Amino acid sequence: MSKPVVEKRTVESTPAKGSRTTGRATIIDVAKQAKVSAMTVSRALKTPELVQQEARDRIAAAISLLGYVPSQAASTLASARSKVIGVLVPSLTNAVFIETLSGIRDYLSQAGYQFLIGETGYSKTKESQLISTYMTHAPDGFLLSSVGQHEILKQQPATSRIPAVRMFDLGKSNSEMTVGFSQTKAGYAVARHLIERGYRRPAFLAAQLDPRMMKRREGFRKGLLEAGLVPNVEALLSTPTTVNMGAQLLSRILESNPDCDAVFCCNDDLALGALFECQRRGIKVPQQMAIAGFNDLSWAACATPSITTIVTPRYDIGYKAAELLIRRLKGETIEKTRLDLGFQLAVREST
Repeated sequence: MSKPVVEKRTVESTPAKGSRTTGRATIIDVAKQAKVSAMTVSRALKTPELVQQEARDRIAAAISLLGYVPSQAASTLASARSKVIGVLVPSLTNAVFIETLSGIRDYLSQAGYQFLIGETGYSKTKESQLISTYMTHAPDGFLLSSVGQHEILKQQPATSRIPAVRMFDLGKSNSEMTVGFSQTKAGYAVARHLIERGYRRPAFLAAQLDPRMMKRREGFRKGLLEAGLVPNVEALLSTPTTVNMGAQLLSRILESNPDCDAVFCCNDDLALGALFECQRRGIKVPQQMAIAGFNDLSWAACATPSITTIVTPRYDIGYKAAELLIRRLKGETIEKTRLDLGFQLAVREST
């Protein structure tokens, strides 16, 4: 076993000057202040048992005096691991993604990793900018929320070899790591439910119109076509969803299709807005109009009437995606890189 390094000197009361370029204290400044070598400071931080206690005390005093913070970049170079994961989500105000971030946080914290959160606002330009910015932190991997983000990552030479897991949707094969569920099957399940309940003039309400929304629409249309219904009653907007927008979209549907008897809203915000509009117009739910939503946000079951919706495993998606990524980083053999966590249809009073 190596003998502790012994260096007997005293700590000066006047702090050494910080880096000329950043103004922050460096490991060299700490070494000068403690009258030891920079290597001894590094050893004291990483393997303190190899440094004599008196020297460690002086180094600790110097660090406290200078306010020294070890460089993440230097640690990354030494270990070839930054212990940082880049996470990109469309919105930090949407409860869907907040729950997913909670799952990511819980797994990464127990695995000893930190993560950087980026809000893309559904913008490919911002997605590309965030990925480039996060590269300065030398992330070990990425957790992504869209196909577009994954494409951007693989198109850039600097990031093409960094492992990434895509969340909320599923890849077509095991060639990429994905954790989520079939958006298409979820839309199909809603269509089949409405048909089985006897509704024959259903409409589709959607906003944002990102690829996941359009897959829900695809599944919904497939279900209607199989039942011999024409899936041409729709109200679509490309702007972000709000409760008020749900009321507006339902009004648009009723103006052009007054015989509409059911609506599938691409998320619960729109479904709540549609419910409010029905109540304002005196339309009975579900007797005259059935309403189905998506995601099962916390208040969907508390509405009057309670809203039928697709229950999505948002927390588990984040947790499992983080777990899959860390397993890849550890070099473990992964038999299934395409994790389908499924969904549930919560049938309530609105249908």
